[in-house]
Amino acid sequence: MFHKLEEVVEKHQEITTELGMPETSANPKRLTDLNKQLASIDELVQKYLEYKKLKDEVDFLRDSIKNEKDSDMREMMFEEVKEIEEKLPSFEQELKVLLLPKDPNDDKNVIVEIRGGAGGDEAALFAADIYRMFTRYAERRKWKIEIIEKNEIGVGGLKEVVFLIEGKGAYSRLKFESGVHRVQRVPATESQGRVHTSTITVAVLPEVEDVEMVKIDPKDLKIDTYRSGGAGGQHVNMTDSAVRITHLPTNTIVQCQDERSQLKNRDKAMKVLIAKLYEMECEKQAAAVAGERKLQVGTGARSEKIRTYNFPQGRVSDHRIKLTLHKLDAVLDGDLDEIIDALITFNQAEMLASQGDA
Repeated sequence: MFHKLEEVVEKHQEITTELGMPETSANPKRLTDLNKQLASIDELVQKYLEYKKLKDEVDFLRDSIKNEKDSDMREMMFEEVKEIEEKLPSFEQELKVLLLPKDPNDDKNVIVEIRGGAGGDEAALFAADIYRMFTRYAERRKWKIEIIEKNEIGVGGLKEVVFLIEGKGAYSRLKFESGVHRVQRVPATESQGRVHTSTITVAVLPEVEDVEMVKIDPKDLKIDTYRSGGAGGQHVNMTDSAVRITHLPTNTIVQCQDERSQLKNRDKAMKVLIAKLYEMECEKQAAAVAGERKLQVGTGARSEKIRTYNFPQGRVSDHRIKLTLHKLDAVLDGDLDEIIDALITFNQAEMLASQGDA
């Protein structure tokens, strides 16, 4: 571990030196790239330097104890050594976590898709609840939300909604939300008071800013325009502003009707298509890595039931990490950090265990 840490410190120094060169300042692309590299390792380097400082302090105190004649002073030094040594294991654990391979998508914005599953109108109502949960969480973190596609139904539910969340580390915080979310509650239309179970699916995709990462041949695209439907103002059903794009080789279909401008809708739809094709490519590459240990968290499988929201008992249970919280109202109001932090910690522990098995 310490050999790797010294290499990272050396890399940090090299980047810092290059950033100070006049030719770097004259190259905006290189400047941006170096700043990103520096930001990705800066926390690790600072933590390691702090750790080394503590280790040096312990070594100095131990040497001083050998030559110290005063028994009271020696006792104080022993206590100080003990105090520092108790801190070192937690520092070492933090360094191990910071050394774990970084997900290259962690700092990206995300495209979130929520779709009603089993349960008809009740599933659509639950989709609206989960959409509000994510928007409230984004508001808490001061992230920006932009709707791409929204298909409402008359009872106040959502058949589907696709939206972009822009904010630092959005993907790192939300990537484990992909999967099936299940609700257990008494629907408003249930006269017998029976608890019904409904489901929705959530997909969280990293926004792909560098479109060169995904090669799309224009000949592979079928682009249709149509008139928008649903609530939205005077432009609805007046112009063919809505856009549907089909990627023929994969039969991936995306659409957008949120903007009045056909051009803007096309741009938004392309953004979603690129994200989906990028996700497919990432899944293909991951599947090709033979013998890689599959982590319990982060598979992103849309068929995987990840969480249950039980209204009669006021609890939320994440099935992947066996976590149950009795704070359903708070969670649905966007208080997600306790769940998300637990998922991240569990995933880090799995990665550490996987490295130990290697």
